[in-house]
Amino acid sequence: MGFLLRIVAHVLRKTQPASLDRLPASSFFLVSAVFHYLGPALAVLLFSHVPVLGMAWLRIVTAAVVFAVWRRPWRLFRGLGRSRRWLLIQLGVLLAAMNTLFYLALARLPLATVGAIEFLGTIVLAAAAARSRRNVLALALTTIGVAAITEIQLAGQPLGFVLAFGNCLLFMRYVVLGHRIASTPDGIGQLAAAMLVAAVVVTPYGLGAALTAFTHPVLLVAGAGVGVCSSVIPYVTDQLAMARLPRGTYALMLALLPMFATIIGAVVLGQIPTAPELAGIGLVIAGVAVHQAPRDNPAEKPSCAPPVK
Repeated sequence: MGFLLRIVAHVLRKTQPASLDRLPASSFFLVSAVFHYLGPALAVLLFSHVPVLGMAWLRIVTAAVVFAVWRRPWRLFRGLGRSRRWLLIQLGVLLAAMNTLFYLALARLPLATVGAIEFLGTIVLAAAAARSRRNVLALALTTIGVAAITEIQLAGQPLGFVLAFGNCLLFMRYVVLGHRIASTPDGIGQLAAAMLVAAVVVTPYGLGAALTAFTHPVLLVAGAGVGVCSSVIPYVTDQLAMARLPRGTYALMLALLPMFATIIGAVVLGQIPTAPELAGIGLVIAGVAVHQAPRDNPAEKPSCAPPVK
């Protein structure tokens, strides 16, 4: 756990020390994966006190405030060209919609199921990079594993599955746009600017639902904690991982997300996995182990990106 704590401490600074560069790229992904579902699991515990849309607002706005104090992204935004500004606006709108759909799905389905469906879109991204039989096998194993974890029963919560698949499509787009800003000198600063856009987008439909938390300081602090765990730490470590990993490798590593969703769902929410879900986790891990990263294909490298500052 030592390296995990080092990463969390370093991402809260503006500079990136040389010691951070010596950590394996997979360690950044590990931190992202843990917090990607730990924050939402904590949010689920608060749904009985704060409406779902209110929790989505607290998550996004808290992250925007942290990023604003930390990076002052408006200064960066003013110096960008029109195309780059448009990219950040797109990412901000996407973050608001993706997080909202994710929470609406979590209110209806187990965390492991939503996590598994969220991963399905990344199969497409990984398939685009699969140029060997070994990688095709890896994709087959992870696909079967995700299907086993999901155990889709549309008759149970049809709206929940619609919302989860909508989140899946947006998450796939997030991976693409995230890689584009990770390939620039200040990807985290641009992420901060996008989060401010997301805060503006979510406010008209989320603020009213969040007002309950303002009358209970404990709920407000808990909601702020969800925002840091859900949209600050994982998104920053996403940037650090994306800047170091080829897109195809990163996309297939996302196959580990259902495993983390299942474990965190069981520990935090008491959502105990079934035998098929456990078998699916094993297949997902096997797929990631089989996957072979491309070595000499420039198109699969993270655009020779300089380290994120």
